[in-house]
Parts: sequence; structure tokens; C-alpha cells
Amino acid sequence: MDEKDTDRIDQDAQRPVKGCCKCCHREPRGKLHSFNWLNDIPGGYADSDMVEVQFKNTRKGFYKNSTNLPLEIGDIVAVEASPGHDIGQVTLVGALVNLRMRKARLKADTEVKRVFRKAKPADLEKFEEARAKEHETMIKARKIAESLNLNMKIGDVEYQGDGNKAIFYYIADERVDFRQLIKVLAETFKVRIEMKQIGARQEAGRIGGIGSCGRPLCCSSWMTNFVSVATSAARYQDISLNPQKLAGQCAKLKCCLNFEVDTYVESAKRLPPRDARLETADATYFHFKTDIFKREITYSTDKNIAANLVTIDAERVFEIIAMNKAGEKPLKLTRDADARPAEKKAFGDILGQDDVTRFDKKRKKKNKSKSGNQNRNAEAKANNDNEDRKAADGEANQQRNDRRRKFQGKRKPQNDSRDRQSPTNSQSQTSGDNNA
Repeated sequence: MDEKDTDRIDQDAQRPVKGCCKCCHREPRGKLHSFNWLNDIPGGYADSDMVEVQFKNTRKGFYKNSTNLPLEIGDIVAVEASPGHDIGQVTLVGALVNLRMRKARLKADTEVKRVFRKAKPADLEKFEEARAKEHETMIKARKIAESLNLNMKIGDVEYQGDGNKAIFYYIADERVDFRQLIKVLAETFKVRIEMKQIGARQEAGRIGGIGSCGRPLCCSSWMTNFVSVATSAARYQDISLNPQKLAGQCAKLKCCLNFEVDTYVESAKRLPPRDARLETADATYFHFKTDIFKREITYSTDKNIAANLVTIDAERVFEIIAMNKAGEKPLKLTRDADARPAEKKAFGDILGQDDVTRFDKKRKKKNKSKSGNQNRNAEAKANNDNEDRKAADGEANQQRNDRRRKFQGKRKPQNDSRDRQSPTNSQSQTSGDNNA
């Protein structure tokens, strides 16, 4: 890529980036960009000498193209500033600029500054030198404010395109007297100082980031104004009042809480009131929770805790309320014919590939087969151990029997000799008796 090619500012960082040619200029994206839908209307209706120019992050301004320069979206221009000039990117041309000025509520007597020229290479070099000092300037300014014991936070610094002026964006909860701070900053950085106070939401929009939804922050991508957000928006949507989940990166309530709250409020108007009590023949039911999307309400027999929960549709609730007003009490909340028929699927999942839990089922089967194999192995091992014990016991019994037989075999001859000697003794005894 040739170094002499035209320059342009990258959309994200708003800094000059080398480009290949004019046809490769990408239109800036983000909250300050509007599609010029009047561009191709003939008859000169879409022509205007006003242009919209975007600077660092969210700062923009409207300028007059007094010299009738052929400007297009994405061009880098040098515009009038006080003092000197500033460098920015054209984000909108034509009649839509007048509509944007009307939306911004600019007064008729507001002084409109001019567009000097398209940025030259020398202008861009000076612009880059000034932007390279912004981070270091912000760190030093924070230390100076801390040394002066000022209760404020300097969130960002923006240098003018010619480097003669610096804008310090700060956040403060209370009024701050920064006259001494301006003197010290002017002596330190040798530039003209301008202080601008912004809120926490504006700071998050200038810095940018990724939200809990995984997308870029709304305040840094497309939101043009900030509306106050209350905790009632979370209550209408039945969102848990957890400060850690409801707060954004600015430590304030998330702006997206207001995006759908109107839809929830309108839907809640077509549902039964939450303070309505349903009287039946056996108990009194109180409201427990509501599913706005399904139009189903869950009731409990206890007003404070979940007890004997019953879920019915909104039409059934209106019926019971009308019956209670007429002095009637149904036997139960649910209808007699509440058995819902089985829903027919639009298509048959023959192979079971559309089930989200198909992998979990396989794992369960594997676990079951593994446990079955383990049980069978344990039983086989126990049987083998029993057989081994029986065999060992049989061998021990056989050895005992053999020993007994050997011992008995040794004792039999002695008994025979004793039996043989006993008759002679008996004969001698009898003869002795006769002689006597």
C-alpha cells in the first residue's frame, strides 16, 4: 500500500488511518451516523451548504460550507475553531443536516462556523501529534487535581486539531471550584484549557465497552440522549431487584430497562388486577406471579408465601371475578375440561437431532451402562470370592478328616491287645476265687 494514498479517520478510534483510495472510504458507523436517504432525489432538493462534522468519540458540530467544497461522507476536513482550527470527519451532508440541526434545537441567531478546507497531510501530522499527548495529559491532570484536594474525576482529554486547545471532561457529584486547577493546567501544558462536566452515562458513552448482553454499549453506539431510569421499570417487567444485575458500567441503572417497559405496561392493562382475590368453595386465593407473555397467572392460598399454587389463564380469572361479584363460588380455580390435548408437532423429529438435550441423554445412558457393568463386575467378584472360600473350607475339612482317620488308625491296635489280654486275666481271677 502506497504511503501517499489519501488518509481517512477510522470509525472506532476517530483517528487518521491510511486508505487505499477515495472509493474505499467507509461511511462512519455509530450513533452520530444517519443514512442520507435524500441523496438521490433530483431537482436540487437535497442540496445544502451545511455539513455535520464528528470529532473524537461523541462530540459533533454543524458547519457551513461557504466555499462550496465537494464534500462527501467520510472526508477529513479542517473547520473553524476558537482559536485556530480543528480536524474532524464529515458524517452527514445535504438537507438532512438542517433536520438534525432542528432536532438539536439550535437557535436561529446561533453563530455557525465555517469549513476551511479538506485536511492536508501537514494538518493530519499535527493532529496526530496532539492526539498522542492525550493519555499522558489526562494522567498528569488527575495527579494535579488530587494534589489540590478537588473532589472530581477527570475522565477524558481531547486536544484540538492544531494542538492549541485542550478540553478536559470531568465528573463531580457537587460543585467544584477549579479556577486554581485551570491556572496550574495552563502553566503545565502551555495550551488553552476548557473544562466540561459530564455525567456517568456520558463518560461510559465516551469510553465505550461491552455490555452484559455481549454487544457494544448502547450509549457509545447509537443512543443520542439519556432518559432517567427508575426501579419501577424493573418491577413492571418482574425483574429481580438485584443492584449488581440492574446496574451498567456507569454504575447507574441500565438504559435498556426502558426499552420494553411500555410494552409490559400495555400488556398488563389487559390482565386482571393483582390485588384481586379469588374466592372458591374450599379456599381464598391470592396473586403470586404473572406470566405476561403466556397470559397466565399463578395464585396461592397464602398471601405471603407460596402455598398450593394454581396456574390459570387470564380469561378464567375474569370468569371467576365475575362469579364472585355475582355471589357465586366455583368448586376450584381450574376448569373441568382443563385437560389440554396433546399438541401436534409441525414435523416429526425421527432421528432426534433437534432435541437440545440429546447429548445429555447419551451421557446418562453411558453412565447407566457404566454403573451396570460395575455392578455386574462386583457381583461376579463376590461370587468368585465365595467359591474360593468354599474351596478353602472344603480343603480344611478334608485335612481334618484325614488327621482324624490317621489318629484313629493308630489307636485301634492298642485296644485289640488290651482286649486279648483281658480273658486270661479274667480266667486267673475266676480260678483264684474257686481255690478260695
